[in-house]
Amino acid sequence: MKKYRLKNLHCANCAANIEETLRDLDSVRFVVLNFATGTLHIDTDDLSTVQEKIRTVDPQVELEEIESSDHDTHEHAHGLDLENKRELFLIGLSAFFFVLGLIFRSTLHHTPFSWAEYVVFLVAYVASGARILWTAARNLRHGQVFDENFLMSIATLGAIAIHELPEAVGVMLFFKVGEFFQDLAVQRSRKSIRALLAIRPEYAYRKVDGEWQKVDPSAVQVGDLILVRPGEKIPLDGVVIEGNSFVDTSPLTGEPVPRSVGPQDEVLAGMINQQGMLTIRVTRPFGESSVSKILDLVENASNKKAETEKFMTKFARYYTPVVVFGALLIAVVPPLVIPGASFYDWIYRALVLLVISCPCALVISIPLGYFGGIGGASRRGILVKGSNFLDVLAQTTTVVFDKTGTLTKGVFRVTKVVPQENIPPDEVLRWAAYAESRSNHPIAQSILEAFHQEFLPEPDAYEEVAGFGVIATIQGKRVVVGNDRMLHRENIPHDQCEVEGTVVHVAVNGTYLGYLLISDELKEDAPKAIQRLRAEGVQRIGMFTGDREAVARALAKQLDLDFYAADLLPEEKVEQLERVLRESDGPVAFVGDGINDAPVIARADVGIAMGALGSDAAIESADVVIMTDFPSKVPEAIRVGKRTRHIVWQNIGMALVVKGAFIALGVVGMATMWEAVFADVGVALLAVFNATRVLRT
Repeated sequence: MKKYRLKNLHCANCAANIEETLRDLDSVRFVVLNFATGTLHIDTDDLSTVQEKIRTVDPQVELEEIESSDHDTHEHAHGLDLENKRELFLIGLSAFFFVLGLIFRSTLHHTPFSWAEYVVFLVAYVASGARILWTAARNLRHGQVFDENFLMSIATLGAIAIHELPEAVGVMLFFKVGEFFQDLAVQRSRKSIRALLAIRPEYAYRKVDGEWQKVDPSAVQVGDLILVRPGEKIPLDGVVIEGNSFVDTSPLTGEPVPRSVGPQDEVLAGMINQQGMLTIRVTRPFGESSVSKILDLVENASNKKAETEKFMTKFARYYTPVVVFGALLIAVVPPLVIPGASFYDWIYRALVLLVISCPCALVISIPLGYFGGIGGASRRGILVKGSNFLDVLAQTTTVVFDKTGTLTKGVFRVTKVVPQENIPPDEVLRWAAYAESRSNHPIAQSILEAFHQEFLPEPDAYEEVAGFGVIATIQGKRVVVGNDRMLHRENIPHDQCEVEGTVVHVAVNGTYLGYLLISDELKEDAPKAIQRLRAEGVQRIGMFTGDREAVARALAKQLDLDFYAADLLPEEKVEQLERVLRESDGPVAFVGDGINDAPVIARADVGIAMGALGSDAAIESADVVIMTDFPSKVPEAIRVGKRTRHIVWQNIGMALVVKGAFIALGVVGMATMWEAVFADVGVALLAVFNATRVLRT
């Protein structure tokens, strides 16, 4: 898979045609063209055929392999500046002769100066339209009839043929000006998107032979030491070895509050060191760092296109031919069947239709709108892995949360030890700690923390039973630690089944010793998240948990949830979600930690992984990755999806209404070619500016 920049790609409709043409090639295994960023992702062994096919669609477009370097980016920007200056010069030259022709039109129009009228206006026409005419001729040779260059050429040359010189020049000049500002708007939009993604570190100071050397981050290896000064971006993921500071995590998480770090704390590429010097030992190569994954997710999100995008691309293929053939009928049929009808009038009306037959306003604004939504979400620490998921978020009617680590902090502590009669409390805690010594589960860690002993006996045998607990052989004794279901599974007699709260039972050699009561705190913004979800129009909010019924019931009541399911194994969560999917009248989102909940996240209409900063499993399994631990980011993601969808449909509605109105006005002879150009280029320009609003969502 390689990534290329498409130089001179200015037409959104051409971009859609290029992608469709390349997709039909047998030698192309995968292709996605992102007009919003002007890039092409393609997997092929026959690049020469690909380049040739691109030229048949748009001869101006050239492939340029991206080397991911600053020099490449600056060179590309410099090239755009030169092109813009050249276009401005041609516009100015055309405008000068056009105004000169208008001032002296009455003089030039009459003999013996009639030839001078053609000279003045044609100089203006060629200055503004030479490239359009040349492109139309080249495209025509390759069979590309229904593109904006050919249509504008036919319309203006037709106007010249019926001796409407000022109108032909004015339309071409206005079209040129509109295209220029449209290109500037697209460039501005792309620049804004790149600015959102400008978190990629540019350099790193690596320790080599006792000295700090400035190197490219990709040259740093795992285990190397790097130095980060105050105000610099942390270039790679790692662990702080020396120094204390505050780091700004907002480029990754969108959260403005700095985080304190010191020795043994993990830091991630893209964070900004604010105060002290930090010496960091690198734990991941640059290509696998969090910032690289984030950039890759955002830049490649267009691989999964929304249904709206797919529909408008298909619509555009039929819209232009229908309008063009309609224009042909209008030019020929009425003068033949309507008494007194003039070919001049009806040809003029047909030319008006040709001008507004290009679907660029529709095609250009949709990818920009969706990409802007994805970029705006990433700025808030919400990674959406495709524009299709923005659409699903916008329509979500049911949200289901995992409990531990999602609605609650997942930071457990032992609050009470309840032994059986004649059993010391310390013995219950001791055997629980011995058995849990190998587990990384938060509950196990809370037991070890409560026991306060560094050296624990190594189990002779150890088994972790998902959804139940652990079984270990320690000092010749069989220790069972887990929930009530574990006791029933092992047929261990006990007198306590229903206990309020999270409970860990302990048994040794089949004898029940007692239980530990574990508490987990609700996240501060969990109630606010539920309120905001309801404000966003989510109809049903629920919770799945492997915890006990009593704990789930109390939490569901506290948060005013619509439903919950407790005592669930991972596979049972999937079964419960299937039931919710059948009952829901819209898309269902599941929010979990992205590791333990991977199956149910994958099954939901949109899976959301929360608190997943740096988690490979979360990024792989989820459709939306929230880079913080705040449940309130879920309604924020839904709001971004709704606003993006709203702006996209605003553009579609505006383009269809305006173009439809001008088609009708053109048919009845109430629209001029000047107005038709506004209907084409003007609406496209407005749609682009409107699409960029989603960046500020």
